[in-house]
Amino acid sequence: MKNRFIVLIDFSEYSDNLIRYVYDWSVHADAELLLVHRTAVITPAHTDIEVREQIKRQTNAEGLRKLKALANDIIPSSVKVSYSVSERQLRFTLNSLLAEPFNNLIFTGISGTGLLKKVFLGSTAIKVINNTKNIVVAMPKEIAVYSHEKIFVAVTEQHPVNLLELSKFLNFIDRENTSITFFYLAAPNEITKTIEKELERLTALFKDRFNTSFEIYEGSNPFEDIKKVINNKIDEILIVQKGSRLLTDQLFRKFLINELVYDAQTPLIVLP
Repeated sequence: MKNRFIVLIDFSEYSDNLIRYVYDWSVHADAELLLVHRTAVITPAHTDIEVREQIKRQTNAEGLRKLKALANDIIPSSVKVSYSVSERQLRFTLNSLLAEPFNNLIFTGISGTGLLKKVFLGSTAIKVINNTKNIVVAMPKEIAVYSHEKIFVAVTEQHPVNLLELSKFLNFIDRENTSITFFYLAAPNEITKTIEKELERLTALFKDRFNTSFEIYEGSNPFEDIKKVINNKIDEILIVQKGSRLLTDQLFRKFLINELVYDAQTPLIVLP
C-alpha cells in the first residue's frame, strides 16, 4: 500500500510550520499528502433546510479555497495534494479516510506553553488520539523541518509497546544515521529486573534495522537524568504508547509531555 500523511489544518498559528514539516517528511517517505479541515457552519435559528444546506456549501467552499491557498504558498506546484473539507466531526471524517487502502500517519498541531490541562487535554489533538485507531503525530508549533536522527521510545509495564504499530511507524523512517533508545522512568527504589528484560528484548528486536540501546532512569529525580539524553533538539522524536494513563499520569506528563513537547522542540508520536 502507498504511504499517506493526513494533516489536520485549522488555520491557527502553527498551520504553516505543520505543512512545511509534513511536506519535508513526505519527500523522504514517498508519502501522499491529504490536508483535512473541519469547518464551523453557523446558521440562524429556525433556518429552513434548503438555506442551511446553502450556507453549509458556501462555508465548505470558502474553507477549501483557504486550504488550497495555504498549501500553494508552501508546497511546490509539482506535488500532488488532496483535500478534505467538511463540517462533519473529525472522528467520522478520519474513520472514513482510514478505511481507505493507505499506510496512514495523522498529523495534528499542538500549541502553547501554559498549563497542560488548558492547552492539551480536551484539545483537538487529544480527541484525535482517543477517537482513532491510528498513529498520531502531534507537532509543536515551532518545528518546520523534518529530522529523525534520535528516536526515544517510552516503555511502561502497564501498557506494552504495540510492536506492530511501532514497526509500521518505523517504515516511514530512513534507517541511515538513526538511533533508537528504549527507556523507562523508574520510581525511587523500584525493582526494575522485569522491565529491564523487556527493554533488552525491544533493543534486540530492532537492532538489525537501527542503532538501538536502552536506558532506565531512576532515583529521586529521574527527570533531571533524562534531560541529559533528550536535549530538546529538532532531530529528536518521542514515541509513547496510548493507554488509560498516557496523558493523565502525573509523573509521566510532568516532564515528557509538558516540557519536551510544549516547551521544547520534540514531536510526539502516539501509538494506538
